[in-house]
Amino acid sequence: MNIGRSLLLWASKNEWMTGHVPNFKFVQKALRRFMPGETPTDALNATHRLLKHNILTTFTHLGENINDLREAEISAQHYIDLIERINTEKLDIEVSLKLTQIGFDLSHEKTLEFFKAIVQKAKEYCKNVFIDIEDSSYVDKTIDFYKRIKEDYDNIGLCLQAYLYRTMDDIKAMIDINPWIRLVKGAYNEPDTIAFRRKKDVDENFFMISKYFLKQIQKRNIRIAFATHDLKLQEQIKKEAKKYDLPNKVVEFQMLYGIKEREQIRLAAQGYNVRTLISYGKLWYPWYMRRLAERPANVGFILKNILSK
Repeated sequence: MNIGRSLLLWASKNEWMTGHVPNFKFVQKALRRFMPGETPTDALNATHRLLKHNILTTFTHLGENINDLREAEISAQHYIDLIERINTEKLDIEVSLKLTQIGFDLSHEKTLEFFKAIVQKAKEYCKNVFIDIEDSSYVDKTIDFYKRIKEDYDNIGLCLQAYLYRTMDDIKAMIDINPWIRLVKGAYNEPDTIAFRRKKDVDENFFMISKYFLKQIQKRNIRIAFATHDLKLQEQIKKEAKKYDLPNKVVEFQMLYGIKEREQIRLAAQGYNVRTLISYGKLWYPWYMRRLAERPANVGFILKNILSK
């Protein structure tokens, strides 16, 4: 792992920086590169703009590792209210959340209760909910949680990380339940005993998993979203899909708001299913630093834009 990425991941967990850096004006200015604002209204405004290019969206309200169950209840209610609003506006928007936002560190049963309330509301309105994966210490219990909730609901998906050695085995172990998976590279600082450290190795594993899913799409009721900004990987996936005569609309790419928007528009124009993940909320600092760590070159890009204005 390069030094820049390591420093950014360290900064994402540093308590002093978490408490002070978000107050810096230049950081708030740079944030607009990746986030349309801190409110659902900001996210909805961005959605209407993207819809003009046939790009759908997924919303996530930032926050994680809450300290008490009252916070978890408030967070769960936020998502329920958000789903109500999305339905009122008749928009095809999915929501995605971290289980630690709704009490996963505090009570498994309360988390299940809160999550079921969110998913039930989403199901009433034919909306979908994804579970964001967190660092490796949460993977086993998050997968177990997903399998349990999948028994009762079919409108849920799970994010998995290609940089973990275990991910292919995890996918094969749950393939019979027809999972919905958002495949990402991974954004946490994991040891080389459990995760690939070189970009080349992560990319190869991402593509290997992608090929497996493309083959499975033909015979199972599964969903796979390839969440990558890597244009080379995207082209490899597109070529592989053509081997199976899969129509473009079946191949789904997901990308982050503010990153390679021209490429997102181009993919949508080619008929691919494209979703932009829009994050919003006041607790954006850890998420923001991890986004920069995924591609440290973004730091230079952001500084250049700040200094040029």
